Amino acid sequence: MKPWMTVPLTECGEPLVSLETGDFSLETPHPYAVLGAPYGDRSPWMLRQSVRERLWSAQAHLQAGKPGWRLHLLDAYRPVAVQAFMVDHTDRQIAVAEPELSEADRRAKVLTFWALPSSDPATPPPHSTGAALDLTLVDDQGAVVDMGSPFDEPSPRSYPDHFDTATDAAGQQAHGHRQLLNAVMTAAGFRRHPNEWWHFSWGDQLWAWQTGEAIARYGGI
Repeated sequence: MKPWMTVPLTECGEPLVSLETGDFSLETPHPYAVLGAPYGDRSPWMLRQSVRERLWSAQAHLQAGKPGWRLHLLDAYRPVAVQAFMVDHTDRQIAVAEPELSEADRRAKVLTFWALPSSDPATPPPHSTGAALDLTLVDDQGAVVDMGSPFDEPSPRSYPDHFDTATDAAGQQAHGHRQLLNAVMTAAGFRRHPNEWWHFSWGDQLWAWQTGEAIARYGGI
C-alpha cells in the first residue's frame, strides 16, 4: 500500500464537470480511448468543479509569464475499469520490452507509475476521484513542448527531477519545462506525483498526504 492510501477521506459530493469548453488544449484522440479503454458513457475530459477552477488559475499563472502558452491535458477522469485496463496494458508492454523481468518485478515496475484499480471506497485510484489529471504544455504556436520523455513512460526518465543535473542543452531545457509546469500548478494549489512529471492533483488522498491535510475531499465517483 502506498503511504497516501492511509489518509482518511470524506466525500464532499462535488460534481464532475466537463473540460471540453475550449479553455484548455486537449489531447485528441484520447490516448486510452484509442486503445479501447472501457469508458462506457463517461468522458475522460471531466474533473471535480473546484479542480477545474484551479486549473483555470494555473493557466493564468502560465500565461502571465508565457503569453500564448496553454496547459495541454493528456488525461483526467478514469473509471476504475479504465484504471484496470491501463494497468494490464502497461504490464503487457513491459513484458514485451523486458522479458527478463519476473512477474513480481514487472508488477512492481507497473505500480511505480500506476495506482491499483481498487474498488475499495477507502482507497480509490486518484484519477477515479476526479481530482487528478495528466498534462503538459503547448507554446504560443500550439506545439507541445519537450519534457524529455513521453507521457506514461514507465522508466526513471519519468521522475520529475530526472534531468535536474543534465549538462546537455536538451536535458536542461526539458528540466526547465518540467519546473515551469510544476510552478504554475503548485501556484494554483496542485501537488505533483512523486514519480511522474505529468501527474497533478488537488483534493485527493495523495494531495492531502503531500500537503499535510488531515482528510481528503474526494472519493471514487
